[in-house]
Amino acid sequence: MASPDLSHPTGPLPDLARSDAGTALYSTWNVGTPERQRATVDAIAAAWHARPWPSPDLLSYTVCAGTDGDTLMHYSQWTSAEAYHAFVREHRAERVSDIDRAVPDIQRNGVGAFRHYRRFSGTDEGTAGAAAADPGFIVVLDIDFDAPDPALRRTWIDTVIEGLDAEPHPGLISADFHLNVDGRAHLGSDRARVLNVARWTDEAAYEAAIDTGGRPADTAAVDRLRDLPGFAGSRSTRYRFARGFTPEAVERR
Repeated sequence: MASPDLSHPTGPLPDLARSDAGTALYSTWNVGTPERQRATVDAIAAAWHARPWPSPDLLSYTVCAGTDGDTLMHYSQWTSAEAYHAFVREHRAERVSDIDRAVPDIQRNGVGAFRHYRRFSGTDEGTAGAAAADPGFIVVLDIDFDAPDPALRRTWIDTVIEGLDAEPHPGLISADFHLNVDGRAHLGSDRARVLNVARWTDEAAYEAAIDTGGRPADTAAVDRLRDLPGFAGSRSTRYRFARGFTPEAVERR
């Protein structure tokens, strides 16, 4: 199988804050090597372009490739969780079978259901049009809380955005914060989570932010974050946009 050049992504980048998306689904796969990562992206594209778009309730489907050469991140927007369950019953198995025949032994790590809460638009928002074609660098921060109260997570997000508003990080295009929601079957989780999908102009800009602590520079906001109860840790993963699928893009093929 020919391996695509992941430095040249194809397809549209989604608007993570679109108002008609009732549910955002997030999952990761581990595939093992950069060669298998490229082959899996190719197999995903072939499986999706070989069939009609499965449902008008699926608004977008995005695949990002981890810079570790192993991870793939999947982000899809649906009008509702029920629409996704209908897709699983009727259409998912045939696509998964095609992908598994091309690249066996993929490790799938489960699916989380989220709802978009707030967006921070950075000083580089004006470059977002160009970034839609070349989004640069994406960092996903998966944040755990030890208390189930969603108000706690909303307060944490609000405080982070307040600090970023006071002093944005150069190169940060946008940061989209999501709250996890309960679901049924494999969408259920006992974890209270926030998912932040941040778009950067490039990896150097992100590294510069990490070098300065990677936190809002506003001292009062940092102090409030430190004092907020419930924060239990976080994990970050670095990605580059690989493929974007929408009804319009698939039907044009």
